[in-house]
Amino acid sequence: MNLIYNSEQYSVVEFGADTDHEALRFGGYEIMDKSGQREIYIDGPAAELFRKDVKELIASEPTMEDIDTFLSRYDVMMRHPMTLH
Repeated sequence: MNLIYNSEQYSVVEFGADTDHEALRFGGYEIMDKSGQREIYIDGPAAELFRKDVKELIASEPTMEDIDTFLSRYDVMMRHPMTLH
């Protein structure tokens, strides 16, 4: 588990690939919307697409605002309330 992005609005945690667990075969990402107090976990093909899109975004040298705008595309899919562990 690795925190790869953290702003006032969003945090993104990357879970590395783990061939011993089917859900983590390709790794995964937890995207958290702090102000909405909700999150989403993506894995499999969705995680691969997210990884590809993030690489393209990073190549453009984005601002934090650009990254938050990119992550806001996932807001409509966030249905799980955030909880502290």
